Amino acid sequence: MSDRIELHDELGEEFPANTVEVHDDKELLADAAAERFVAVIVAAQAERGTASVSLTGGSDGIRLLEKVRQAPGDIDWSNLYVYWGDERFVPSGDPDRNELQAREALLDFVPLDPAKVFPMAASNGTYGSPEEAAAAYAQLLHAELDERGDIDLTVLGMGPEGHIDSIFPHSPAVREQTDYVVAVHDCPKPPPTRVSLTLPAVHRSRHVMLVVSGEGKAAAVAAAVNGASPDDVPSAGAVGIESTTWVIDEAAATDLLVDIDDEE
Repeated sequence: MSDRIELHDELGEEFPANTVEVHDDKELLADAAAERFVAVIVAAQAERGTASVSLTGGSDGIRLLEKVRQAPGDIDWSNLYVYWGDERFVPSGDPDRNELQAREALLDFVPLDPAKVFPMAASNGTYGSPEEAAAAYAQLLHAELDERGDIDLTVLGMGPEGHIDSIFPHSPAVREQTDYVVAVHDCPKPPPTRVSLTLPAVHRSRHVMLVVSGEGKAAAVAAAVNGASPDDVPSAGAVGIESTTWVIDEAAATDLLVDIDDEE
C-alpha cells in the first residue's frame, strides 16, 4: 500500500511541492525513496548536464542507497556531485563514519568521478578540530554552490526527537542563521563530536526528501509536518526550494494519520 497526502499546491505530477508518502513497511519505503532519488537526479542531469546530492547516514538513509545500487536507473554517475549532510568526527575507516557506510552501500559500486565526491574530514586528517573541519567544508560548499547553483537533492533521515543531520533540538546548530556548516559537540546520540550542515545549507536544496521509519518517530513526524518550531523539532525546518517530500512507513505515520482522521 502507498498513500500520498498533498500538503499544499503541486508543482507538477513528478515532483509535488509538499507531500507525505506513506508506505506499508521499511522495504517499500526504501524502494519508493530510491525511485525518487533516481528520478530527481536524472531530471536534473537532463536539464543541466550535471546533478548534485547531499547524503545522510542512519539505517533509513543507507538502506535507500542500497536500493539505488540495485536499480540505478539512468543516472550518469560521472556527472554527479556528492556531498554529505553531516559526519561523525572520528578517524577515517571508523565504522561510524557516514562516508564509509555510503561507500559500502553504493558509492564504491558506481563509476563516480572522485573529483566530484566531497566527504567531510576525518579526525585523523588535515584538520585537528571539528571547527577547522567545519570551516573547510563551509568554504568548499560555498564555492560549489556559487559555481553550480543549489543542490538538486538533499536526503535526510530523522531521529525520534526530530533531529536531522546533526542538528538537534535547542542546540546552537539548529539556531544557526548564517553559516552553512558547524561543529557539533555533546550530541545526545554518540559519537558526540560531529560536523554538520545547518538549516541555511538545507535551504539551498531544490528538493528535500526525508526518509523516516518506525513508530518511535511518529510524534516527531506529525509535529514537523504540522508546522512545529524547528527549534523544537529541527526536521520542521527542512524545506526545499521546489519540493519537500516525506517518504515514511505506516509506523512513522501513526500520529499523522490520526491527526488527519480527526480533521475529517
